[in-house]
Amino acid sequence: MQLKVQPIDIKVGKYKVILNTIDAKELGVNEGDRVRIKNHETLTAIVDFTEDMISPGMIGLYHEVKEAMQKEWTETIEVFPAERPMSTYIIKKVMDGKKLTKEEIDTLVRDIVEENLSEIELAAFLTSTYINDMTDDETEWLTRAMIETGDKLEFDTHLIMDKHSIGGVPGNKISLLIVPIVAANGLVIPKTSSRAITGAGGTADLMEILAPVEFDADEIKKMTEKVGGVLVWGGATNIAPADDKLIKVEYPLSIDPHCQMLASIMAKKGAIGATHVVMDIPTGPGTKIPNVQEGRKLARDLINLGDRLGMDVDCALTYGASPVGRTVGPALEVIEALKVLENFDGPNSLIEKSASLAGMLLEMGGVAARDQGYDLAIETLKNGKALEKFKQIIEIQGGNPNVTHKDIPVGEFTKDILAPTNGYILELDNKRLVQIARIAGAPNDKGAGLVLHKKLGEPIKEGDKLFTIYAEKEAKLNTAFQNANAKPPFIAEGMLLERIQSFKEI
Repeated sequence: MQLKVQPIDIKVGKYKVILNTIDAKELGVNEGDRVRIKNHETLTAIVDFTEDMISPGMIGLYHEVKEAMQKEWTETIEVFPAERPMSTYIIKKVMDGKKLTKEEIDTLVRDIVEENLSEIELAAFLTSTYINDMTDDETEWLTRAMIETGDKLEFDTHLIMDKHSIGGVPGNKISLLIVPIVAANGLVIPKTSSRAITGAGGTADLMEILAPVEFDADEIKKMTEKVGGVLVWGGATNIAPADDKLIKVEYPLSIDPHCQMLASIMAKKGAIGATHVVMDIPTGPGTKIPNVQEGRKLARDLINLGDRLGMDVDCALTYGASPVGRTVGPALEVIEALKVLENFDGPNSLIEKSASLAGMLLEMGGVAARDQGYDLAIETLKNGKALEKFKQIIEIQGGNPNVTHKDIPVGEFTKDILAPTNGYILELDNKRLVQIARIAGAPNDKGAGLVLHKKLGEPIKEGDKLFTIYAEKEAKLNTAFQNANAKPPFIAEGMLLERIQSFKEI
């Protein structure tokens, strides 16, 4: 069928077109079917329907299709039905609980990367693997396919270090300390990080305050080779692109299939050429891993997959029931990290966790003897070598190497949440702390967040400051303040949790 082109400048993340229902009926396609556009042999698009947005005789091309056609743009195009990609049948096989071959997984991942599958089809795949986990072989093949379908970093040195946190703990700014400690001791650590999706600040959100974080794979390689380490946003690269596409579908479903989580983590490590990796697995109430037993199982699975991929993986089960340090939110966390680098001044939880994980990498890289890595990491912080290395990393990424913690602006509007009684902090709700920080504007408003004056187990007196909310906009501050008071993120000894009244009239 010959149809006149109508561009629709909307990004949908897929190759999609929209047809009037009359033309769709004439073509014999249903919503969700594919059509192929003549002279674009590799361009197959998913069909949407409309009765009035697009007139009969026309075809709406969403942004991605329009961009793909720029070199051969015409006023009219010939459109005909196309077969569903083989991956749709592979997904049905997964839904039936059958095992996949390496070739089938390669085909599936390639179709994911090339945008040949709809959100419904991806959701079916993810839901099926959430219910029925993949085997070790399938998970390895999935990981390798995710690595091979994207850009890869290849360094001349045979030791490439990396660190990853499973997440779920607010204020986990430790990469800002670990990367310079490791690089300052002569090891190579090209750290690609994420932005916050549900949190108050990912590592990339924090580092962006100090320097640009968006670079392609070749730029990351060159910068790392010059100074030994970088802190960049992985989403700006084409490293393991299938992972980002799957995460977008996982998020609204609120699922994270075990095999997909393993492949997601290890594909990013494999793509940057990592040979030695430390995994931070926070455990405890409010984290993704609620107890030590589940943490040990995940550690075994990560170590096993790393071994299959030729990586040396060590795992650290860490305490995750309380925030790391006393700040939550990009600018506030950067200030806290810089104080440690500049003056070795900071919360014990931040220093201990950073030095412990950095020490593991130093031992794995052979620059510290067994059980001596922690001491070397602490010494690297105290003698200023980590700070000097961090300045080099900031400068190579295009930031000001002379920045100090005093130069980082924070939200100008603040309010304090006060203790309602005397006693001790018995519980802290990590998820609620993150919610309040996000309501205040984090991570998009870099200066928004929380400063915790009291943490788990610490004594309080009525009227003491528990935490301070920072915001860049007064309206957001007031909303966050009301939210924090309506449902406090802490429980104090002797605190009245709720009043339930009788129905009797007084």
